[in-house]
Amino acid sequence: MEKIDKHYFVKERSEQLNVVGTTVQRADGRGHVTGRTQFYEDMNLPGMLHLKMVRSTRHHALIRKLDVTPAMAVSGVVRVITSKDVPNNWYTILKLIGVGPDDEPVLAEDRVLFMGEQICAVIAETPQAAAEGARRVQVDYEDLPAVLDVEESLHTKHASFKKHGTNYFVYEGHDCRRIRFGDVEKGFQAADRIIEHSYESAPIEHAPLETTGCIAKPEGNGRFTIYSNTQALYFTLDNMALILGVPFNKLRLIGGTVGGGFGGKVDVIVEPIATLAAMLTNRPVKYAYTRAEEMQVSSPRAAERIYIKDGVMNDGRIIARQIRLYVDAGAYCRHSTYGTTKAAAHFPGPYTIPNVHVDAYCVYTNRTPSSAMRGFGVTIGDFALESQMDQIASDLGIDPIELRLLNAYRDGDMKAHRKIVEGAALVEVLQAAAHQSGAVLRPELQALTSLSRENGNG
Repeated sequence: MEKIDKHYFVKERSEQLNVVGTTVQRADGRGHVTGRTQFYEDMNLPGMLHLKMVRSTRHHALIRKLDVTPAMAVSGVVRVITSKDVPNNWYTILKLIGVGPDDEPVLAEDRVLFMGEQICAVIAETPQAAAEGARRVQVDYEDLPAVLDVEESLHTKHASFKKHGTNYFVYEGHDCRRIRFGDVEKGFQAADRIIEHSYESAPIEHAPLETTGCIAKPEGNGRFTIYSNTQALYFTLDNMALILGVPFNKLRLIGGTVGGGFGGKVDVIVEPIATLAAMLTNRPVKYAYTRAEEMQVSSPRAAERIYIKDGVMNDGRIIARQIRLYVDAGAYCRHSTYGTTKAAAHFPGPYTIPNVHVDAYCVYTNRTPSSAMRGFGVTIGDFALESQMDQIASDLGIDPIELRLLNAYRDGDMKAHRKIVEGAALVEVLQAAAHQSGAVLRPELQALTSLSRENGNG
């Protein structure tokens, strides 16, 4: 067999890597600016019905009576769908990766846990008729106390409003996701000073230009085609099949260009109920959020509250870091339990600290459920961590870049969640940032690299 020259293939591939530093036209750019890009809203199917949702006007309440009769009297209304019509009325958002319990109904049964929660769906010939029908549905509520603060919810004197008995997600028998590395109390005792600060963020709405929506179409052979702007087609298909109790091969998801998502269109909310409506009416059904609905009930980035306590030496070394994080999941799990785990693993940031203690709580409140948004579980934590680093630098009178270089992790270091650092480049990035900003680093800091400390890298 002829000997293969591996160096030739490496060279050939390297010559193809010529994108960085150049201007490259987006593959979808021409379609966007000429109006040729197809979105799900461009579908206008014959006989298409429209779905409008009746939503909770309470943060937390029992539903004593639901009367849909007035809606059915509206001209053009075809059907009203309630929880009794849904084959499996519980969202299975994270069941596919083994995370439970399933805690959010597709349509409310006997109670609502946040303002805007879906109660029943009105299907009509026109959007106007569907909206009028939804306005006429009568809901008799019995108000219950609403908990809107994470720490109040965690330590509330009220009974849990969650069916599984706790207002927090249980991680392996614990009330929070925990990281334990070294001995943080001994680290605090050995430190020259203790620096503590707290940081907080509000929920952040994605505000996509295109609101969440889909169109479900019966194909006449027991199959259904769903045109959706979901960011996760196969994830949506699998969850829909579980909710609707149909074989996976009976559903066909078609996704086009997403008119803004940023993580907010990974929740499987509109597709199951629209497809159920198509099943029950044997006609295409469109379910699209209004702008008001997008702002009120689409999942925002979770609000977070973070307490950081650091044990610091006078030379800038951080020898102990304790973090208490509260993630506001809102009323239901969705993706917040996963995001909280990501947050815990990310602490204490890209720094090698010998003693780390993290308690990351995923807490339920009577707010809109939160979910994914660009780096969720990490982004707000980074804001808090880097703000804390600036606070430490200010207190010690040390240059912020120098402080970060002193504590930066290197290849071979052990992270707090017991993973070895590989491919670190933080030192070089900080040195480049110093150069670009005109800062002058001391020679010993300029000589540092991200190579293993065992190779004489300080």
